[in-house]
Amino acid sequence: MNPVRATRHGLTLAHRNLLRFKHTPDQLLDIILMPITFVLMFVFLFGTAVSGNWHTYLQFVIPGIAVQALMFATLGGALALNTDLRNGIYDRFRSMPIARSAPLIGHILGDAIKYLLAVMLVFGFGAILGYRTSANAPRLLTAAALLLAFAFAVCWIGTLIGIVARAAETVQALSLVLIFPLTFGSNVFVPTDKLPGWLQAWVKVNPVTQLSDAVRALLAQQPATAAATHALLWTVGIIAVFAPLAVTAYRRRT
Repeated sequence: MNPVRATRHGLTLAHRNLLRFKHTPDQLLDIILMPITFVLMFVFLFGTAVSGNWHTYLQFVIPGIAVQALMFATLGGALALNTDLRNGIYDRFRSMPIARSAPLIGHILGDAIKYLLAVMLVFGFGAILGYRTSANAPRLLTAAALLLAFAFAVCWIGTLIGIVARAAETVQALSLVLIFPLTFGSNVFVPTDKLPGWLQAWVKVNPVTQLSDAVRALLAQQPATAAATHALLWTVGIIAVFAPLAVTAYRRRT
């Protein structure tokens, strides 16, 4: 089947994946309640202790929580894919006259849109609380492009977990083992120089830290070349590793 038809089939199934939110809106809870809870909890409980006042801390933490939202959204995407596989949905797709890759394309595209909704929600809620940016249009577009690229990369991680796991409990366990060291072992909530010395070595190379620093710098009109380059390299590396693994696992399971 030619690539054009495969892409069209994939877009159709991406639309199908998005429609599930209409019929089961509780699936949106992980991208709505989780980020809002983290913003409220960290800004108003710990903001003054970290930055002197909560408004200053808000400017620091919102870009980081946006990146964290991408990571936590992988759990919902992996669970949805795993559920479809265990319920035989992908077996039905295989019997239909569509490209074999279409269900996987649809899942990736649908998840990427979901992840971006999570990011938009974080910045929107942050704006309500007082978050502001002085960035010009090129910087805004660069920050958006970095987040979009990282969302695409993270989709492949969630996809691999959803395919290889044989039970929902396994999906949750594997996802949390991945998410917690990357998000809480980063500078999402606390600046790197305020963390213990032994932890800083990991925090400085953490992809979540690199992307958070890049987005913060871009939106604050600060030098961002180094952090953005590192974030982009991490993004490319994640895709290069996890995309082939996910495709191979998908072929074996379907």
